[in-house]
Amino acid sequence: MGHAAPPPPPAQPVGEHKPYIADNQVVAEFTPKAILFGALFGILFGAATVYLALRAGLTVSASIPIAVLSISVLRIFGRPTILENNIVQTIGSAGESVAAGVAFTIPAMLFLSPGANGEDYFQYMQIMTLACVGGILGVLFMVPLRRSLIVGEHGTLPYPEGTACAEVLVAGEKGGNMAKLVFQGVGLAVVYNVLMKVFALWKESPVYITPKTSTLPNATVSAEPTSEYLGVGYILGPRVGGIMASGAVLSWIVLIPLLSLLIPEATRHESLKALGRSDGWIAGASGPRQVYEAYVRYIGAGAVTMAGIITLIRTAPTIWKAITQSASSMGKGGGSGTIKRTERDMPMWVVAVGSLGLVGVLTALPILPGDFTGKLVMAVLMIVFGFLFVTVSSRIVGIIGSSSNPISGMTIATLLGTALVFLSMGLKGDINQPIALSVGAIVCIAAANAGATSQDLKTGYLVGATPIRQQFGLIIGVIASVLAIGWTMKMLDSGMAPEGMEHGIGTDKLPAPQATLMATVIKGVLSQSLPWGYIMVGAGLAVAVFLCGVSPLAWAVGAYLPFATSFTIFLGGLLRGFVDKRSKASTESEISSGMLFATGLVAGGSLTGVVVGALNGVDLEVTKPDGTTGTQSVIAYLSHYGESLQKSMAEAFGANSPDAFAMIMFGLMAFVLYRVAMKPSDAK
Repeated sequence: MGHAAPPPPPAQPVGEHKPYIADNQVVAEFTPKAILFGALFGILFGAATVYLALRAGLTVSASIPIAVLSISVLRIFGRPTILENNIVQTIGSAGESVAAGVAFTIPAMLFLSPGANGEDYFQYMQIMTLACVGGILGVLFMVPLRRSLIVGEHGTLPYPEGTACAEVLVAGEKGGNMAKLVFQGVGLAVVYNVLMKVFALWKESPVYITPKTSTLPNATVSAEPTSEYLGVGYILGPRVGGIMASGAVLSWIVLIPLLSLLIPEATRHESLKALGRSDGWIAGASGPRQVYEAYVRYIGAGAVTMAGIITLIRTAPTIWKAITQSASSMGKGGGSGTIKRTERDMPMWVVAVGSLGLVGVLTALPILPGDFTGKLVMAVLMIVFGFLFVTVSSRIVGIIGSSSNPISGMTIATLLGTALVFLSMGLKGDINQPIALSVGAIVCIAAANAGATSQDLKTGYLVGATPIRQQFGLIIGVIASVLAIGWTMKMLDSGMAPEGMEHGIGTDKLPAPQATLMATVIKGVLSQSLPWGYIMVGAGLAVAVFLCGVSPLAWAVGAYLPFATSFTIFLGGLLRGFVDKRSKASTESEISSGMLFATGLVAGGSLTGVVVGALNGVDLEVTKPDGTTGTQSVIAYLSHYGESLQKSMAEAFGANSPDAFAMIMFGLMAFVLYRVAMKPSDAK
């Protein structure tokens, strides 16, 4: 989802395909160690993906880094086969894709209308159930499509990430030490983030805000110098990073100062109170934050919504082609005769029984929203929209790669369709919002996992894997990862909540832009209680950006996110552009030194963020300076001396010196990435 797709290989006649491991070869594949490490990597990368998706609204594909790590780690327990490494990355990648779908949708429960009681369904069991149903559905619905998409169109659908992952696995068989780069990136990220986030040796978010009495009041320039944003920006490249930064500039340096000039402070406070903000919150929030929450946030949400709709409209011809061609290919049947090892799929009766079982789960479980009628409608819509967009997702990623898969657009279409069905049945009002969101969440998770599943099956087709083992492996990956995804999300929500607030999701720490978009769509249709003027302004801006030939979704996400997030990702993209220029490379390979090290930076930084969130929720008994005892979180206790150091630095060298020091440390980390990226990759 975050890697740039390599150029498609030239078309290859299907008859010429020869897998790396021949059909008649018997080698170890679905072994206990492969299953165990695949599940472990799925849990780790799933947790990291939840953190990254909530913070930045985007994710990084896990298949290639997991394959690289598997090649190295499994050697500790004896030389693994290429098919064992393939099972590890197959199971592990399911965790990343399911986590992305969950983080993009289910936190929207917190942003629904007050009468919807969405918080009641933002609980561990509900999150785990929706994630499990959506993830397994994506695997099951992809089974009947494999023969037509992966085999029948081998010469026309390149599946870029799947092909690149197969190259990594083959390179690992031939030797090399690619995993070392990933581990080095993880190590640097962990050390850097522990020193910054745990011991507070430098600021997490340097910021400059113009005075409210200046010519340009409340303009904000900030950065969040973390390893994960540097790595994400490097992977996305300078173009996408620049587009996101331009959206941030418009929101934080143009719109917020403009609205500060036009709208009196008293009116702004009244708008915030109408949105449910307390007097204490208003008194503690900065001027730019107040303007953002009252007005610019809705402009950004409107821009993201319109960008998703534009993306869906642009891909409509491809969607229609995917549906018609897949239906045609399935109608031709799979032929007859003895089934080869490399052609064995999960039996169709398992697919049918499994799908009906998921319908039963949704209808029967009392912990999910809605009465029996509402749950039955939810189950039917899940099957209809689920199979439609699993088909679409599986085919689209074969052409443009998982990085460009318009999951948000498909989810918006699902939410709009579900809301219209509800309205036609008279199911109006706030109480039905969680039901509509549950349908959208399941379909989003299913489509995301189907895209990853199809890439994994393409990898397996190229290296000579057994499809049925991959398909069952993917289900194992879903079940293993969902056990941790819900816990991670709940822990981050509580552990990163600012003092005096119940939830961390929806704040600067975890803005959850995609989930906010989904809630906006549902509330806009079912409750019609939104500030439509600001939303339509955002929609118009997205259309204007699109007409200029710029990706509206990347721009809109940048406009919605805090300036610090988009700007830091942009800095990582600039570094990538500089490396490409120095190395005279038009497109950097997925398995280049820079890409592998940047992936390690993202993984290490995200996992450290998860641990920090957990430690924020752990209290210690401490003695205060006045001699009394009290409780303090582990992070607050460990960061005390670092914060004192920052204060001393400000007193000695000026108020802005801690900000400058933070950017110097970020620059040193970027320099290390640059030096690594300029070295040739060890992949053969």
